[in-house]
Amino acid sequence: MVLFAYRNQSAYNKLMFIFAAKDFNQAYKRLKYLQQFGTYRERQAKYIQGTEKDLNVKIVELDKDKQEKHTLLIDQEKEKTTLSKEKNNQLQVVADLTKHGGQLKQQLQDVQARVARANREIAAAVRREIEEARRAAEEKDRLTAKNEASKARAENRDVPVAKVVAKRTTSEVLNSTPEAAKLSNDFLGNKGRLPWPVTQGNVLHGFGTYTMQGIRIDNSGLEIQTANDAPVRAVFEGEVSRVVPLSGTYIVVIRHGEYFTSYSNLKSVSVSNGQKVSTKQNIGTAATDASTGQSEVDFSLSKGETPVNPQIWLQDK
Repeated sequence: MVLFAYRNQSAYNKLMFIFAAKDFNQAYKRLKYLQQFGTYRERQAKYIQGTEKDLNVKIVELDKDKQEKHTLLIDQEKEKTTLSKEKNNQLQVVADLTKHGGQLKQQLQDVQARVARANREIAAAVRREIEEARRAAEEKDRLTAKNEASKARAENRDVPVAKVVAKRTTSEVLNSTPEAAKLSNDFLGNKGRLPWPVTQGNVLHGFGTYTMQGIRIDNSGLEIQTANDAPVRAVFEGEVSRVVPLSGTYIVVIRHGEYFTSYSNLKSVSVSNGQKVSTKQNIGTAATDASTGQSEVDFSLSKGETPVNPQIWLQDK
């Protein structure tokens, strides 16, 4: 009975409120008031329930966003740690490069000095070969004129007046014999198809002028890195013009008619001056730089005394 009275006390209060009216109109108004108040309470209850539902949904979304942001924060922390490690590694690399910058610059200077000395020796060898060829051609002309004069005197004819011969060009001098002219034509005919002076290797520095570490390098050939003790071979048949020793290494200059190929920085050679060589014949082995542990071969090509880019004469790898 107590529980029943507690549950229904609100209904009793409402009835008492209505019956306590002074007249019927006031009782009617109180009844309408209670109805409107009940409707308002129901509407407010629904509004509160809807708001509570929306808040629950919002709370779930906020929890989800919070979790995603927490995960993103963890990823960012990991990324920050990784970037910090990479930055430290880069700083270490920069420090190492700065530390070894002086050594690298000195090595480049040594390479430039070696290349310059080799270029001078090669140019001198080519000039000597051209002068010898010129003297031989002039001697041949002199002997021919002398023989013609002797033949004319023997036949009681007038001795022909010596002709004034214009000075021959370098190309004419180097191609003064049929054999030399044919070799020049054959060499020219193989432009773009000549084999490489080493079977395996890659070009470190190409033909031309460039600057590295503030050092100007004039390269009249190709610097080719290859394997240690790699055999070096002739790119075409010809005759060994000069074998030049240079600071513990060797230079081999081979003549192909009016063309010359040069092979520098050789540790050893297997040919000698005046020797005939064939295409791909081994002429020596590549030298190894003690400071870097790398083996390099300098290969150059010239038409007479004029250097040309050897890479356009070699076949594609």
